[in-house]
Amino acid sequence: MRVCFIGCVASSLHALETLISLNEICLTGVLTRETSFYNSDYINLRPLCEEYRIPWAYTGSRIERESLAFLQGVNPDAIFCVGWSSLLPKEILDLAPLGVIGFHPSPLPIGRGRHPLIWPLVLGLPQTASTFFFMDEGADSGDIISQTPVAISNEDTAATLYDKIMRIAKKQLVDFVPDMARGNICRLPQDHSKASYWRKRNRCDGAIDFRMNADAVCNLVKALSSPYPGAHVLYKNQEIKIWKAEMVSYGEPYHEPGKILSVKGRELIIKCGSDAVLLRSHEIEDMPVTGEYLL
Repeated sequence: MRVCFIGCVASSLHALETLISLNEICLTGVLTRETSFYNSDYINLRPLCEEYRIPWAYTGSRIERESLAFLQGVNPDAIFCVGWSSLLPKEILDLAPLGVIGFHPSPLPIGRGRHPLIWPLVLGLPQTASTFFFMDEGADSGDIISQTPVAISNEDTAATLYDKIMRIAKKQLVDFVPDMARGNICRLPQDHSKASYWRKRNRCDGAIDFRMNADAVCNLVKALSSPYPGAHVLYKNQEIKIWKAEMVSYGEPYHEPGKILSVKGRELIIKCGSDAVLLRSHEIEDMPVTGEYLL
């Protein structure tokens, strides 16, 4: 089976490496990006392609005419698209006889759309999923090929949840791609009546409001930890990144949210709407004192 690949982030690299290892396919071309200003986990796939002598080409965030010509020239039976933020044009969706296979880390049809790693952590959900599906003209709406649940623990951050999902995703590829090459593939249509969509995260979503419950503050910090840009607070009119926080039981009612209850070295305990949080890792340079406020 002749396969082309489209991607430009860390998950793209993992998926491409896995496809390279499979004897049942021949990688005939890769589309990637030379730079990216909005993918926090951006990776240029060119070095891997050159290592394995796979034809490659750069494209923009939206596939240009030259990129379509490149894909047409390498004549794929199937196209895999992993880690691509834009919808593919119909000309590409119709190009490969076996279809275009996409990847989305959510239990489709639930959780279509943007930032599917971040929102489950923000909401404290107990589970997500790793899903491969046939792409169509909608957003994450095509028939499902393979879906595996992924448990989310209280200790998971964006990085650890990503690692969990990618380990499972690589195993899924190893399991279903050889069957696909032999013409044996199952398609499960999504129940569109059950679909939900995550919206695109914006800068304001990273602002910690200490009127939130302590567990909600901790969830936000975990969700936006590396490789994402971090949750933040305001201190002395400066935006301060917070990288690690833990919930602390605290029943005293006579303190307002945001008040600093204690400072020990670089660690601070902050009152929340209920309970408190211990800030273990942050970028505060001029340390505050007990009784001041973070907003």
